[in-house]
Amino acid sequence: MANLNITLVKSLNDRVKAQVATANSLGLRKIGDTTTQPDNAQTQGKIKKIAHLIKVTEA
Repeated sequence: MANLNITLVKSLNDRVKAQVATANSLGLRKIGDTTTQPDNAQTQGKIKKIAHLIKVTEA
């Protein structure tokens, strides 16, 4: 199974609580934080929810 590198590139300040919670569930707290997640349906759903705040690359 492939992995994805997800990096937070925009601030979570003044964002909807659901978007902040989604970023936190991915392990993203501050700008520049990077996490590696499996490429599955759950991760894809989280990515779509906060796509405007993150950068996604293949691991």
